[in-house]
Amino acid sequence: MQEQGTQVRMEEVKCGSGEAVSVMRFAGDITSTSEAAILGTFQGLSPDTSKRILLDFSKVEYLNSSGIALIIQLMYTASKNGQAIQTFGLTPHFQKVFTMVGITKYTQLHSDEATACAAFD
Repeated sequence: MQEQGTQVRMEEVKCGSGEAVSVMRFAGDITSTSEAAILGTFQGLSPDTSKRILLDFSKVEYLNSSGIALIIQLMYTASKNGQAIQTFGLTPHFQKVFTMVGITKYTQLHSDEATACAAFD
């Protein structure tokens, strides 16, 4: 399998309350080689200005155990920083995996962006 690399694109959207929400949009593969892209981008989100974060997995091609460990590290750090995270776009298989490994301690899993955004309110 040829690795697609990880792209992380940042956006800011307004949810129902009108408050700005930071969106990390992932694309490609999330593996051990994704650390700089994922954690580097996340570290650029100040806990003072980015209180609410959406994680978009809808364009992720492949996600392995090392990639899941990076996502857990991101969510644990966000939790310690007082940042709230909602997640969407995971396949049913990865929704099950995320639930099994305990990621739902840090985030709720949603089917789409609108539902995830509404969960902040």
